[in-house]
Amino acid sequence: MANLNLKSREIEIKIVYYGAGRCGKTTNLEYIFKTFRKQVLGEMVSAKTEGDRTLFFDFLPMGIGKVKGYDIRIQLYTVPGQVRYASTRKMVLREVDGVVFVADSLEIRRKANMLSLRDLHQNLKDYGLSILKIPLILQYNKRDLAEQGLPLMSVKQMERDLNRQLKVPSYPASAIRGDGVGPTLKTCIKLTLQSMKKQMGW
Repeated sequence: MANLNLKSREIEIKIVYYGAGRCGKTTNLEYIFKTFRKQVLGEMVSAKTEGDRTLFFDFLPMGIGKVKGYDIRIQLYTVPGQVRYASTRKMVLREVDGVVFVADSLEIRRKANMLSLRDLHQNLKDYGLSILKIPLILQYNKRDLAEQGLPLMSVKQMERDLNRQLKVPSYPASAIRGDGVGPTLKTCIKLTLQSMKKQMGW
């Protein structure tokens, strides 16, 4: 549930980038941090775990305006994707308001994507949240690797694998180039704000 800070007149919203190891969660956040530097408060904080990282920073998106006189402050997080960091992933999801699920387009990562989505579903459930009700966006990352001749799954197949039941917005992307990164985040913020207003009866 979004956090209302009466003193600073801000609504704090937490968005978590979730997905299997090396799918591009960190690259998404690094691109946002670099591209929207003027809208970022402070520095990006990195908690390193062996072979993976948890990143977060505060983001004040421009152009949203105020909601009931409050500024919107977004806290963007990534989770470590590797299987052995299950408890860290779960901890990062605490009090989450919206989720971007980053899926790896490489054919060899098909199973890892599906297992990671199942992991997200279970962790949300443990917090009393439904994957079908939380604001969620799917991003099909690494589409640029087709140019290097690497075998990628088609967007159609990824939709079938991951979005058949969820039916949430999805974007093909290349986080390293920045393709699809902005629209993914923008849609997640929009859905999260809609959900927050509904919860608060605004």
